[in-house]
Amino acid sequence: MAEPSEPISSEALLGQRIRARRNQLGWTLEQASQSTSLARSTLSKIENGLMSPTYDALIKLAAGLKIDISELFEPAEKISGIGRRSITRQGTGQSHHTPFYDHILLCNSMSNKDMIPFKTKILARSFDDFDEWSRHTGEEFVYVLSGEVELFTEFYEPVRLAQGDAWYIDSRMGHRVISVSNENAEVLWVSTTHPRETIRI
Repeated sequence: MAEPSEPISSEALLGQRIRARRNQLGWTLEQASQSTSLARSTLSKIENGLMSPTYDALIKLAAGLKIDISELFEPAEKISGIGRRSITRQGTGQSHHTPFYDHILLCNSMSNKDMIPFKTKILARSFDDFDEWSRHTGEEFVYVLSGEVELFTEFYEPVRLAQGDAWYIDSRMGHRVISVSNENAEVLWVSTTHPRETIRI
């Protein structure tokens, strides 16, 4: 009797989708690297399931590969017009792990959203856990669900926020978040992927 195959990891599945999209475009790793602004070696590790990309890297991948960020995790629903809806039940959602955060992407079946909602467990415990600032296009709103966090931003003094507190920032400003409570803090994170349009009068 054949041994049951081990379930494929989320990192490996993500890597397969990225490679399939690159092949669909007819691109080499070098071409994909130039389009996504990610190092060729980094892209290779992601494609082979050896590295879990940060949220910043996911945004670069989606933009560079000319797809919606949700399509990196599952096929997009073919829904047209204004009748669009996506529901995530308690205990479900698309999991994405990074060294600093455990993300659960919410309502991910709808593509071309203006907002990307996810629930996140903050794993990082020190400012120095990060190699560099997180920064990307768009804006983000974060609401602390449990625990306490410390928010570091490029142009402001660090601030601690507890359950029920929230912040809103321009995501182009360098930022990083750590847990400072005994348990890893959890937050609701809502991020946009597009820069705010300038209104001209």
